[in-house]
Amino acid sequence: MPSYKPILQKQSGDALMGDDAYGINRATIVRMVREIQEVTTLGCEVAVVIGGGNIFRGMAGGAVGMDRATADYMGMLATVMNALALADTMRQEGMTARVMSAIAIEQVVEPYVRPKALQYLEEGKVVVFAAGTGNPFFTTDTAAALRGAEMGVEVVLKATKVDGVYSADPQKDPTATRYATIAFDEAISKNLQVMDATAFALCRDQKLPIKVFSIFKPGALKRVVMGENEGTLVHV
Repeated sequence: MPSYKPILQKQSGDALMGDDAYGINRATIVRMVREIQEVTTLGCEVAVVIGGGNIFRGMAGGAVGMDRATADYMGMLATVMNALALADTMRQEGMTARVMSAIAIEQVVEPYVRPKALQYLEEGKVVVFAAGTGNPFFTTDTAAALRGAEMGVEVVLKATKVDGVYSADPQKDPTATRYATIAFDEAISKNLQVMDATAFALCRDQKLPIKVFSIFKPGALKRVVMGENEGTLVHV
């Protein structure tokens, strides 16, 4: 039986690039979707918040000197593109997904409505939240914390390039060790930067644990959901 359900996975846009410079790598997105499909078959309700770095990275040069709010809205639109790609890949894999956007683009995706999102999760559909919080100056990490709290999930899963939270940067310090668990306050005092400060504070205040794990390790998502020793659990 899963240790956590329902769950919300924060998926960075950068991870969709695979080995490409930007954009969406087809093999990578299919693999990620199959990992999500594996946990849905266990009876786990799954929501996803997707970032947009893989698309916005290709436009970054043109954004130099741009007004911050304008650049943030461009990033939100990039997350909508990623959400559509994710949901369509899920459809091709035999899953049912619904994209809900914090910005109204009703010809393309549904607007975010909390009761509707809760209904979709209860029906076994995967809900992909796009456009962050709908506001500039807030990251998709904050969107994940906010939507996780609203959906009443048991854990926010932060899928990253590293397999947990380390005492130091493991790429720079060979003596760095991975924490199996760590308290919010200890992570703050050690300046470990698990998420951005706003998102982290929201999770702490709502007593919503965060699990950090590597999206690139095959089967890692399932092991996390099953409560195995995978990644790092940040808790109250």
